[in-house]
Amino acid sequence: MSSTLSFELRRKLSTPEAASFLNLGVSTLNKLRLTGGGPRFIALGRRVVYDVTDLEAWSEARKRSSTSETLAA
Repeated sequence: MSSTLSFELRRKLSTPEAASFLNLGVSTLNKLRLTGGGPRFIALGRRVVYDVTDLEAWSEARKRSSTSETLAA
């Protein structure tokens, strides 16, 4: 793995950056964090950050091939 790629995978994203990465609104990501069901996050005092690998895993877990499919519990 190249050092640049390795850095990008370890980089932590702020809530606005994570929302942009997922193509979601900041308020949607905030709501998911508060109600559950959103990607894993790290609380650093009052600051919330997201690991890129957690965002990718959360996104991958939501892939569907049909609108009738439901999320696995």
